Amino acid sequence: MLPNPSSILALDVGTVRIGIAIASIMTRLPRPLQTLPNDENFTEQLQQIIDTEAVGTIVIGLPRGLNGQETNQTKLVRDFVVGLNSKIDRPLPFQDEALSSSRAKQELEARGRSYQKGDVDALAATYILEDYLATNEV
Repeated sequence: MLPNPSSILALDVGTVRIGIAIASIMTRLPRPLQTLPNDENFTEQLQQIIDTEAVGTIVIGLPRGLNGQETNQTKLVRDFVVGLNSKIDRPLPFQDEALSSSRAKQELEARGRSYQKGDVDALAATYILEDYLATNEV
């Protein structure tokens, strides 16, 4: 763990892509960072971000069904975090990601410009991080 982390990340984990958002611990203003493929290179690329941005915590969006129940996607994310936890030495708290992707799509459509699926994932991660920062001390 870093002695003086300056940033916090959030991940919106999908089967194909992982959206990443970042916020400074001081300003607490999350913003989309990027989207990476969910493949064998992800952990190495994430470690580069952690080192470059002095990341202390990585918040993981936890999907659930509309009634709060665990789903196949919930299990996928939990399994992903087990694997990540064995390779990345950072706290990996979960944050409910209810409707973050829907909210991101709506915002991007409201802007009236074209966007990629990865833009939705990175913006969804921003909402996950925003919710985490609103309810947790960092």
